[in-house]
Amino acid sequence: MMKKIAASLFLLGLTAHAPAANAAAGGANTAFSKGATNIGIMAGTGSSFDGNYTILGIGVGYYIMQGLELGIDAQHWFSSRSSITKISPQIRYVFTQPKVVKPYLGAFYRRTFVDSDVSVDMNSYGYRAGAYTSMRNKTYIGGGIVYEQYSDCQIDCSSTYPEILFSIRF
Repeated sequence: MMKKIAASLFLLGLTAHAPAANAAAGGANTAFSKGATNIGIMAGTGSSFDGNYTILGIGVGYYIMQGLELGIDAQHWFSSRSSITKISPQIRYVFTQPKVVKPYLGAFYRRTFVDSDVSVDMNSYGYRAGAYTSMRNKTYIGGGIVYEQYSDCQIDCSSTYPEILFSIRF
């Protein structure tokens, strides 16, 4: 039977924010302003199906209004017997009103494709919560927790894991 896909996942997200031209005015909220674009690069490690993996990924997001981002991420897990590819559309809201710490909430759907002797594809959904804080004018660090639940699973197929985000505005 299937094991938890992200039983010991620790994923370090390195995110480079590239805000749109209207962010040129500066200020702490510009990274989360309407029209800002977020391009992310992810790298990390994870364990699944009795294997240890190297994880690389990329994502893009667009702020459709102040604090509200729609995005999509893709990850590829490799360096074990099988490979795993994950595609994940998501939504995130950053509360931009607080001056120093900017909390966020988000939700996502994820389609996971497993390339192995027995092809196993899965659907999952989840949510995340955390906060960003500004380290300097153009640098943010964020951290939070992610809960993920796999659909059509006969056993408890949920996982909770941390996320760490480093953001640099260009």
